[in-house]
Amino acid sequence: MNAGAQHDTVDAIILAAGKGTRMKSDLAKVLHRMAGEPLLTHIVATVRAAPIDRTVVVIGHQADLVRATCVAPDLVFVVQEPQLGTGHAVQVAAPELREGGYTVVTAGDVPLLTVATLRRLIDTTIAERAAATVLTCVVEDAGMYGRIVKDGTGRLIRIVEARDAAAAELAIGEYNTGVFCFRTDRLREALANLTDDNDQKEYYLTDTVAYLVGRGHPVATLITDDPEEVVGINTVAELAAAERIYLARRDGAESADGAANVD
Repeated sequence: MNAGAQHDTVDAIILAAGKGTRMKSDLAKVLHRMAGEPLLTHIVATVRAAPIDRTVVVIGHQADLVRATCVAPDLVFVVQEPQLGTGHAVQVAAPELREGGYTVVTAGDVPLLTVATLRRLIDTTIAERAAATVLTCVVEDAGMYGRIVKDGTGRLIRIVEARDAAAAELAIGEYNTGVFCFRTDRLREALANLTDDNDQKEYYLTDTVAYLVGRGHPVATLITDDPEEVVGINTVAELAAAERIYLARRDGAESADGAANVD
């Protein structure tokens, strides 16, 4: 992070409560391994390197096993039961956040997210004095990801989940990656005003954006130019693909380090 950001308290929330039924396994999704380590371990390492020194992990399915597998002094575990959506998960974690400063929210199944991107997300939020910044990505077909809806000036208005989107909104290529940075006090305010008025009757974290915008609080977007780093792991095939990318990146970094040492 930049020099100005070093003076701001930054916490993180990692959403890791899901079972991951499409993995065809009873094992909690975040405990499936990539390159020998659980998915959760990868994202925790990225958060630590940002650097963020306090992380709240929201667990649910196989909570005791997740806690025992990934225990560490800088991690605080909270249990989401029942599981009523991403907004509800963050509500469960919110009492553990420090006052003031900023909060990063990310899923536990994005093991390719880079430290550089996470730092840029935090720095953007601070530099733009934003209530929140949403990490987005632009692709030709955003599938089932939530769409980023902007006005004619390019200002973010809201995020609409694909299942709730109109045809024109589904045509939008910019999507929500599920990675956010909030000013913590604005996050608490928005969480207190969430409702479950949607098709799934769940509390969506994405609805905090419309709430903040509606009250005149600026919400920024930061586009990643690498779609691979924000791909969530939902199937065994996606896990295998992510591992190939991870190993290629690691091997490339090691080769670059070796070349630098030779020079």
